[in-house]
Amino acid sequence: MEFYANAWPTEEGVMDKRSWVRGQWIPYDEDAINQFLGHLLILEEGQCCEYTERRIQVSGFDEEAIGQLLCSLGHDFAWSVIGRCMGIMRTSMTTLTQIWMTLLLSNILPSDHNSDLPLPKCQLVYAILTQISVHVA
Repeated sequence: MEFYANAWPTEEGVMDKRSWVRGQWIPYDEDAINQFLGHLLILEEGQCCEYTERRIQVSGFDEEAIGQLLCSLGHDFAWSVIGRCMGIMRTSMTTLTQIWMTLLLSNILPSDHNSDLPLPKCQLVYAILTQISVHVA
């Protein structure tokens, strides 16, 4: 909590992506995150990671494959009344999916709503579990 509480602009309107923690500046810019993860994802100017490229495409992710990997046996996505895929309810997830959902919604993409995983976040968990490149930073 101290990390987020101490991340403030150093000048009016300037956010230099570092935080003052226990007497020292901790960077959290793109390079620092990649270095911390130990996996430098080098992208050329205008290039996207595979996850982002798939998100841009209309048919970039196979919903059936996502459902098979993330849902427990006999469960599926939650669907809207007009037949649109909405996401996966916690009770329909595998244990591994629940663990990733908790990590994502608590730390990476904070949300106060954690009873289900919306489709875009299902796609992110799927990408992580199938080792599709994701530009986390």
